[in-house]
Amino acid sequence: MPDFEQLLVILTLVSGVIWVIDRFRRRRRAADARVSWWFDLGRSLFPVILIVLIIRSFVIEPFRIPSGSMLPTLEVGDFILVNKFGYGLRLPVAHELIVPVGDPSRGDVAVFRYPEDPSQDYIKRIVGLPGDTVSYVDKRLIINGEPLEVERLGAWRGDDAFNLLREQLGGDWHEMLVHRSPDDRQLSLTVPEGEYFVMGDNRDRSSDSRFWGTVPRDHLVGQAFFVWLSWNGGPNWSRMGDVIQ
Repeated sequence: MPDFEQLLVILTLVSGVIWVIDRFRRRRRAADARVSWWFDLGRSLFPVILIVLIIRSFVIEPFRIPSGSMLPTLEVGDFILVNKFGYGLRLPVAHELIVPVGDPSRGDVAVFRYPEDPSQDYIKRIVGLPGDTVSYVDKRLIINGEPLEVERLGAWRGDDAFNLLREQLGGDWHEMLVHRSPDDRQLSLTVPEGEYFVMGDNRDRSSDSRFWGTVPRDHLVGQAFFVWLSWNGGPNWSRMGDVIQ
C-alpha cells in the first residue's frame, strides 16, 4: 500500500502523461471534439497536483502531533508546518539529497524518519550534533562536558509529579518537563559523523536517542516552525499561530 507521498508522485506522473498526450492530440482533433471524462479530469488536475507535490516535497509539509513526547512545546492535536527547504532539497520517495542548502542546528525541533522504521515520522529536539559528546546524568543534559543552564519554573499545570523547566540549548531557551521520580536513563556517548542525537522535551515520557540511537542526516525531513491549528476534541485557540521554539 503506497503512502501519501508515493501516491502523490504516482498521480503526478499519470496526470502528467495524460496532459502531454492531450497537448499532442489537441493539434490534430477538432476544437469541439469530445474527450472522455477521466481524460479531461487527468489533464485538468495535473497542474494542481504538480504544485502540491513541489510544495510538499521541497518547501513546506504539514504534520499532526500524535503524542505528548514534546510537551510542553507541542501538544497532542497540534497541526504544525515543517520547513523542508532549510535542510536541503531531497527527491520525493527516494529522499536523495539533490541540493544541499543548510545543516540542522542544536536546538531545532525536527521531523525525521524513525531509524528503526523509516515509514514512521517522529518529531524531537536536536540536542547533539555530529562529533558532540552528549551526556545525560541525573536528568541534566551535558554537551561536550558543559552542563546546560536550567531554570525551574514550578509544577506543570498544577501536577506536582512534573517539574516545568527552562533549558538553554544552542543559544536559545525552551521549556521542558521532568518527572519527579528518581527513575533516569543515564548515558554518555559521542555522536557519530553524519548523525544527530535527539530528545523529547517531555524528558521522562519520550522514546528518543537514549533508547534507539542517533538519527542519520538523510532521515531528517525538516524543521518544525509553526502551529497553524490545534484540535484535540475541540479547538485550542490559544495555541493557533504559535511559533515553535
